[in-house]
Amino acid sequence: MNFIAPINTNQLLEEAEKESLYLKLIEQINKDFNLANEGIDFPKSISPEELKIQMHEKIYRMIQYKFAEYLNLLYIIDVSEDQIKKLDGSDLVILAENVAFLILKREWQKVWFRNKY
Repeated sequence: MNFIAPINTNQLLEEAEKESLYLKLIEQINKDFNLANEGIDFPKSISPEELKIQMHEKIYRMIQYKFAEYLNLLYIIDVSEDQIKKLDGSDLVILAENVAFLILKREWQKVWFRNKY
């Protein structure tokens, strides 16, 4: 079975739930944020919708107030620099939403591969 990159956050979270890997995805996110000293502790009971909203808010605040930590987080999670550079930075709200998706996508990829191989 091949990894299929999700096209948006909703599809990614649906896929994670369908594969019963949603909890592992939350664990991976918590782990990487903590590695970046950005203590975040999403409860396992968090809904996909709430996860999406909270991730977006967290990234938005980091871009605005903690830019160095934000860059460090992207590095630790291993989000593609090219993908980040392609984003339009003129609207911070939209930028944060797109970055949150790239983070989720990378975390999902890690969880998916770890589970399959």
